[in-house]
Amino acid sequence: MRRLCRPLALLLLFPLAAALPGARGRFWHVTDLHWDPGYEAAAAAARPCPSSGGRAGPAGRWGSYECDAPRALLRSAARAMRDRLPSPDFVLWTGDDTPHVPNEQLGEEKVLHIIANLTSLIKETFPGTKVYAAMGNHDFHPKNQFPGKEHRIYNQTAELWQPWLSDASLPLFRAGAFYSEKLPGPESRGRMVVLNTNLYYDQNDETAGEEDPAGQFQWLEETLTNASRADEMVYIVGHIPPGFFEKKRGKPWFRRGFNERYLGIVQRHHRVIAAQFFGHHHTDSFRMFYSDTGSPISVMFLAPGVTPWKTTLPGVNNGANNPGIRVIDYDRDTLQVLDMVTYYLNLTRANMMASGQEEEFPVWEEEYRLTEAFQVPDGSARSMQAVLERISGDLHSLQRYYEFNSARYDLAPCRQECRVDHLCAIREVDFTKTSESLASAVMAKSKRKGGEHEITLLANQ
Repeated sequence: MRRLCRPLALLLLFPLAAALPGARGRFWHVTDLHWDPGYEAAAAAARPCPSSGGRAGPAGRWGSYECDAPRALLRSAARAMRDRLPSPDFVLWTGDDTPHVPNEQLGEEKVLHIIANLTSLIKETFPGTKVYAAMGNHDFHPKNQFPGKEHRIYNQTAELWQPWLSDASLPLFRAGAFYSEKLPGPESRGRMVVLNTNLYYDQNDETAGEEDPAGQFQWLEETLTNASRADEMVYIVGHIPPGFFEKKRGKPWFRRGFNERYLGIVQRHHRVIAAQFFGHHHTDSFRMFYSDTGSPISVMFLAPGVTPWKTTLPGVNNGANNPGIRVIDYDRDTLQVLDMVTYYLNLTRANMMASGQEEEFPVWEEEYRLTEAFQVPDGSARSMQAVLERISGDLHSLQRYYEFNSARYDLAPCRQECRVDHLCAIREVDFTKTSESLASAVMAKSKRKGGEHEITLLANQ
C-alpha cells in the first residue's frame, strides 16, 4: 500500500543534516500583500470593502478577515519588519499586490499603480537593501493571463524594479518576468533564481498550449547547471508553487505537464538547490521533494500572507489567516536554512485595541521559531522530513502545525479529513502520487475506524 508519509526508520539511515560553519545571515520573506485601496473609504461609508465581494464583515482599523489589506495594515507590517530586523542581507518579495476584485475594476494602469506604491513602501522601509521580487498571478491585467513573451506590464515593472535588477537581468525580465542574480557580497557563492511560475498556472489561458512558455524551463536547467559548475548554491523563489493546496483536497495550481517538468528539474539539480521559497497560499506550510529512491532532497517553504482575506475558493473551510511576515536565518556560505521566525498580527485583538491614534501601530508578535517549535536543528530537507514525521505521528504536533498554518486564525481541531489533506499535500508534489496517497488514506479509513489512532495508521501503512 502507498505510504502517506515516510516512516521514522528512514531518518536513521539519513541523519539530520548539520549546517556547515559559516557566517550567519538573515533575510525577510514577505508575500501576498494584496492592497485594497478602497478599504478605508468603504469602511467610512459603512459599505463592504471592494475585495470582500459584498460579504458583510466588521471593517476594523487594521483590516478585516473578509477583505484584503488596507494601507494601515501594510504600513504596520513594514514598521514591524523595520523594528525587528532593520538591516537584512536582502528581502524576498513573492508577489500578489492587487486586491481580489473583478478585472473590470482594475486595468493595466491600476495594477501598475499598486505595484509602484508597494515598491515604494518596501524601498522606504529598507533603503539601499537588495530586494528579489517575483510577480504574483494578481500582478497583471487581466489577472492570471501572463504571456510567455514581452509585454508592457513586464516592461513597466522592470522599470520600477530597476534599482534591484542587474543589467543582465533586465532583458530576461522584460521577456518573461524571471531572472537570476548572485547574492550580495564579493565572495558570495549564493545565487537567487526568481521564477515567473504564473506561466504554469492552470488558470492562465495564454500559455495553455505551450511546452515551455518564455523558454523558462530551459533557462532554469541551464542556470542550475552553470551554478553547479561555478560551485554555487541556489535559492529558487516564485509565487505560485507546484503541488497542491493543503486546504482543498486535490486542488493543484500548475497544469500537469508543467508540474511534472518542475519536479524533474528539482530532482536532477537538487544538489545545488539549498531551498525554495514561495507564496500564493496565504498559509504557512512546506513541501517535500524526494529522489527516486525516497530520500528527502529538497524543501519548499510557503510563507503566510500579509493580507487576511478569506478565500472564496469553493470547498475551503474557514480560509482566512492572520497577517504574517517571516525572517530566515541562513548560512551565507552554503545557503543552508538555519532557522526561521514567523511574526503575526492578531487582527481581532489589534482592531479591538485600536485607539484611533494615527501613528500607534499594533504589536506583531513572534508566533514561533522553527527549530524550537518542532525540535529540529535547522531547516534542511532532512530536518523538515523529521517535522513531517512528527506531525504525521503525533496529534499534538500536527495541531500546532495546523494553528501555525493560518497564523493562529483557525484554532479548531484538525480532524481526520483535515489531517489527510495537509499531510498528503506536504508529502506529495507529484499529481499521480498525490492521488495514490489520498486513495491510500481513504482505504485505511475504511479498514479501521480508530478515531484518534487513524493518524498513526496513515503514517505507517
